[in-house]
Amino acid sequence: MSKTVINTDKAPAAIGTYSQAIKAGDTVYLSGQIPLDPTTMELVEGDFEAQTVRVFENLKAVVEASGGSFADIVKLNIFLTDLAHFAKVNEVMGRYFAQPYPARAAIGVASLPRGAQVEMDGILVLG
Repeated sequence: MSKTVINTDKAPAAIGTYSQAIKAGDTVYLSGQIPLDPTTMELVEGDFEAQTVRVFENLKAVVEASGGSFADIVKLNIFLTDLAHFAKVNEVMGRYFAQPYPARAAIGVASLPRGAQVEMDGILVLG
């Protein structure tokens, strides 16, 4: 099976030894996105909601670069430095997804790169 690297300048450039996403067959594996502005590569200003929106926008850019949409996401992982923000994640997620929602995990972590409060990765299936 061949692998294709997915890359877009509408999402932050990889800041390590990884790709924004890899397509293998009809499956796309999305790397974690934190709330970096893709133009400045700086953490977005604002509260937790602003960070969450930026993460979804970054994911959306990579998903669209792969030829898909949020409707194609089958698994979403959400990493939070404070699980008290879980309700806000649900609220913001409702702006981007419609039923049937993807399978999902919300994981509390001690810290995230660059001091982010939220990071998300996922898997989508095209076609």
